Amino acid sequence: MRPFYFGGQKNDKETLIFTGIVQAMGVIISCDQVSGVVNLVVDVGHLSSGVETGASIAINGVCLTVVSVENRNVKFQMVSETTSLTNLGRLSAGSQVNVERSYRVGDEVGGHVLSGHVACTVEIVKVVRTIGHQLIHMAVAEQWMAYLFDKGFVALNGTSLTIAEIDREKRTIAVSLIPETLERTIFRSVAVGDAINLEIDSRTQAVVETVREVLADKAFITSLSK
Repeated sequence: MRPFYFGGQKNDKETLIFTGIVQAMGVIISCDQVSGVVNLVVDVGHLSSGVETGASIAINGVCLTVVSVENRNVKFQMVSETTSLTNLGRLSAGSQVNVERSYRVGDEVGGHVLSGHVACTVEIVKVVRTIGHQLIHMAVAEQWMAYLFDKGFVALNGTSLTIAEIDREKRTIAVSLIPETLERTIFRSVAVGDAINLEIDSRTQAVVETVREVLADKAFITSLSK
């Protein structure tokens, strides 16, 4: 019997899910478009050890497939949908990115389950920095606000975070970052106007969509009152 993997068959004990715990900050070596495909090369540091072609790595929270590996440099290919939907299309050589290798069975899940499928980018509208603390406010497209809740999970640039504040009227959310998170991720250098990749919690989305469908089923609602 073949082993079961969340996203399909991969290397031994490797799954196609992530946990939102950034393992390193990588640096983009090159980002070139050839025949409609963008070749992205990232120096992922020590995370290149043991990586094989076909493996999955999250770059700023985007699940990408490894095309080749040369020392610390890992090459990926991106189609136009990826570059237009995420912030990877706005980055260039020298840009830092958050890096996480896919979850392996038996590892601790320190964050929450992620797929690496970004819903959209959100724009930073305010950054409040104080000693030992940073609060980042972001504007979110209306269609995604229904899946976001105070103290709920959210993944931003592949980092598992808790929503600290939410303003549904202004369509903004805020996350509070501790020094440890700032030290280990690219959030320490973000600024107003930056685009951040957002992945909503899949379980929250499933619950919201189910409730919506039930409430829209008038016949079912009527049957409950009989």
